[in-house]
Amino acid sequence: MFPLRDDNPTLSPAFATIILIVLNAIAWGFLQGFGSEPFLSRSVCELGVIPAELLGRVRPGTAVQLGNASCVLGDTGWYTVLTSMFMHGSWFHIVGNMWFLWVFGNNVEDVMGTPRYVAFYLLCGVAAALAQVMVRPDSPIPMVGASGAIGGVMGAYAITYPHARVHTLLVLGFYVRTIEVPALGMLGYWFVLQLLGGVPSLAGEGEGGGVAFWAHVGGFVAGVVLCLAFRDPARLAAHREATRRLAAGGRFFPGER
Repeated sequence: MFPLRDDNPTLSPAFATIILIVLNAIAWGFLQGFGSEPFLSRSVCELGVIPAELLGRVRPGTAVQLGNASCVLGDTGWYTVLTSMFMHGSWFHIVGNMWFLWVFGNNVEDVMGTPRYVAFYLLCGVAAALAQVMVRPDSPIPMVGASGAIGGVMGAYAITYPHARVHTLLVLGFYVRTIEVPALGMLGYWFVLQLLGGVPSLAGEGEGGGVAFWAHVGGFVAGVVLCLAFRDPARLAAHREATRRLAAGGRFFPGER
């Protein structure tokens, strides 16, 4: 299932969500060369989180094959926990992540306010990276992507707007159609897929096909927990009132409280 849009009103412009998308796009272009080599491999090696390197479990100078390039491990700092959130591995990776961020991020920002939302997003990204490091502490494979932080946004959305209708693209072989599902159902389905995808790595069976499933899980769980502290009760009440009025056939205007 792939989310297309939601039927969830917003009361304020999503400034932070837009800025985060722009920053990811800038990083993709100026630091990663729009996915071209050698910029892509170098950025992933130098700015991605490498668990074994971060925890000092690998000898500096060790070479790891990354696609067609060799990644030489060194002594990177904890700053990679932050920089990795703005790095991606392919066009599909960044476009998919930014689409999910846009669909769900604006409503989460709406209920938190911009400053709180930015802090929330970064904390979820850190929690996601640390979750993956804890599960695979000896991994020499760089981890990049905004998926963990966006997982946090999705966790916050799931518990804040569980009944919001999400227009979703359903693909089952040759059967393709658009359906409406409750946010909790769609996001709960996504979370279960991440859990199932991460199980093999617990038994030491590879890196999950190159996907940091436990970063997704960690981000989602962090989002559920942190959302309870970061969302603004007044904003939440205003949003619920706007939703009630819309359901009753009324109208509201962005910025109205």
